[in-house]
Amino acid sequence: VQLQASGGGLVQAGGSLRLSCAASGSIFRISAMRWFRQAPGKQRELVAAITSGGSTTYTDSVKGRFTISRDNAKNTVYLQMNSLKPEDTAVYYCNLAYQASDFWGQGTLVTVSS
Repeated sequence: VQLQASGGGLVQAGGSLRLSCAASGSIFRISAMRWFRQAPGKQRELVAAITSGGSTTYTDSVKGRFTISRDNAKNTVYLQMNSLKPEDTAVYYCNLAYQASDFWGQGTLVTVSS
């Protein structure tokens, strides 16, 4: 499995970005997908997750602002980020979880200026 993340960039506070993560292989539709982020000097944290059945969870700091979704026909997971804040600045990583295995994308940088 290979994961290719895209969509990061520089945005002003209050703006929006949509991250995409395209997966290769045939297990995407039966796998949970997650977005993590890692800010400078901080540990990687789980931001949002979506199960193979479409159930979603979010960390408290992004609830109401971020939306995770998936398109199984395109083997792609998205993270719509609205009302961005400077504290959302981080490298964002997509993750595919299947049984006991984890696969990671290369990360995409999101910078939110105040």
